Amino acid sequence: MPARPRALTPDKSARHLFGAKLRAARERAVEHLSLGALGDIVNLSTSHLSRIENADVMPPPDLPEKLDAAFGTDGIFTELYALCAREIHPDQFRRRMELEARARHIREYSGQLVPGLLQTEAYAKAQFREHTPRATEAEIEELLTARMARQAHMHREDAPEHSFILDEGVLLRSFGGPEVMREQLARLATTTCTPHGVIQVLPFAFGGHALMGGLLSLLTLPDGAIVAYEESINTGTLLEETHLVVDRQRAYDRLTAHAWSPEQTAAHIRSLMEALPT
Repeated sequence: MPARPRALTPDKSARHLFGAKLRAARERAVEHLSLGALGDIVNLSTSHLSRIENADVMPPPDLPEKLDAAFGTDGIFTELYALCAREIHPDQFRRRMELEARARHIREYSGQLVPGLLQTEAYAKAQFREHTPRATEAEIEELLTARMARQAHMHREDAPEHSFILDEGVLLRSFGGPEVMREQLARLATTTCTPHGVIQVLPFAFGGHALMGGLLSLLTLPDGAIVAYEESINTGTLLEETHLVVDRQRAYDRLTAHAWSPEQTAAHIRSLMEALPT
């Protein structure tokens, strides 16, 4: 006899609800699709679909759209996936992600890492591995899926305007080895000046400044309101009080004035790529 399907708990989390809706849609289909038959449609293995249905792993980013097309569910799986992607993060970061997805203008300073919105998959995976060395491969993949999903709105036609200031040390601190860094630097070099925004490097020669030691995001929302988000090693703080946000804006604007131009930034990044060992 075939094994009885595991009981689902859709009230436990957004990921569990995604799995329950997937099973329900599959069983309601005209031909009562098996996992194998659905896998052929969405180009995913039976075992992987089973793990998604049972909420053991995050769905891959391209699956929700395929499921909506296969079942004619009018964006339900796409909407559920957005909730799943936010769910694995702490509350303050989750709120930041919600605001970031709505923002019309994103300004960000990073003093240690390539910002998540600019990371390649390989760089992000190496960073997660360094940060959580005891994490399982499945846990790392879950974090990676959420990170890549977060970048999706940066590639839409109505992508937000953005500017990033990276401390020079960000480019010199290696994650994952030369090939990973070469790919990451190449992405940065080709996006220092685009129709939607700019990337600048703040050189060591500038010296100390008010934003050293962390990450700052300034998010301008559709109604014109601006919020700030500060992040350290394991914590993040969302700032909405006007005087605090204004203080952060002033500090960011000062760095903008002293950072290299996008053209200088791209040239410097290319020189670092050439210096990497082969």
